Amino acid sequence: MLDRKILWEILENYDIDKIKIGMIASHSALDVCDGAVEEGFHTLAICQEGRDRTYDKYFKAKRDKNGKIIRGCVDETWVFKKFNEILKKENQKKLVNENVIFIPNRSFTSYCSIDEIENNFMVPMFGSRNLLRTEERGEKQDYYWMLEKAGMPFPEKIEDPKDINELVIVKLHHAKKKLERGFFTCSSYKEYKEKSEKLIKQGVITRDLLEKARIERYIIGPVFNFDFFFSPIEDEMEKLELLGVDWRFETSLDGHVRLPAPQQMILPEHQIIPEYTVCGHNSATVRESLLEKVFKLGEKYVEATWEYYDYGIIGPFCLQTCVDKDLNFYIYDVAPRVGGGTNVHMSVGHPYGNTLWRKPMSTGRRIAFEIRRAIEKGKLKEIIS
Repeated sequence: MLDRKILWEILENYDIDKIKIGMIASHSALDVCDGAVEEGFHTLAICQEGRDRTYDKYFKAKRDKNGKIIRGCVDETWVFKKFNEILKKENQKKLVNENVIFIPNRSFTSYCSIDEIENNFMVPMFGSRNLLRTEERGEKQDYYWMLEKAGMPFPEKIEDPKDINELVIVKLHHAKKKLERGFFTCSSYKEYKEKSEKLIKQGVITRDLLEKARIERYIIGPVFNFDFFFSPIEDEMEKLELLGVDWRFETSLDGHVRLPAPQQMILPEHQIIPEYTVCGHNSATVRESLLEKVFKLGEKYVEATWEYYDYGIIGPFCLQTCVDKDLNFYIYDVAPRVGGGTNVHMSVGHPYGNTLWRKPMSTGRRIAFEIRRAIEKGKLKEIIS
């Protein structure tokens, strides 16, 4: 892991008045760009060929002669054949020369090597570089390890498929769609065998992936993704903020649940088992009597990160939860960086973030706002890793 002091030394040579906000052009990039221009920063999107027009054409920024934004939010794009070319030393040097503070998102850690990000990406990054690996299920100190250390609620793990005696979800990667899920549900060992064999036959999963899968008891209830923010530079008020809540649209699951039950039962074999590919998000709120529980989850996570790591969570993080019939939250996923659903709040802001800051405050804007505040307070190093 890169020593933060190395990044701080690089940061000392930045022209603070010309800082740009950079990110991989995928996932939540539009939210980050939109928030950055609202706070007066120029933006740089790292694109991949064939996926660049969204940023280079349709959301390209236009500014007047004084630099005021008139349209769009992406000032500049660099287009590579593959996202991971940004890891090349010459491209890192260009980022540094352009005074870029890099915002990690899930696409960054999915398309680029975690090892390289941790040890060789010599670009000042906003947030917690040392926590990005915790998102990788199966790592020794993944987020389940963290949740257990913190005493936080998460679905019970089933070690042996033969012990399945109620509804469970089997979590594994999709065989063909490398960044997507090959999840499936079942309620017995017999059903586990039948469904897994069908999915293997269809090429959705493989036996190797199945052997490494995590099996969890299924929490029957709605899904809430809590978009938090932790500010280590806040001096007067609460450092932990709940900015907003989102939930997912998943194919083909959401299509299945819109069908009448008799129609679901007679679907052909290749359609009957739904897939869980995330394709969009929507906004949500929770009843106010539950907010104390929500904040407690956020507090425990923050405390655990700062206790078990050299430095803990900085900036945005997302706790993805299910709520059971007794209104108990269970965390099924943790994102130690900007969440995947924050685009639903760009421009208009998060409901809770707006209320807290008395202006539209999306996650993207909150990131840029924190960078701006850190510059003004002379505390930029405290939010960089």
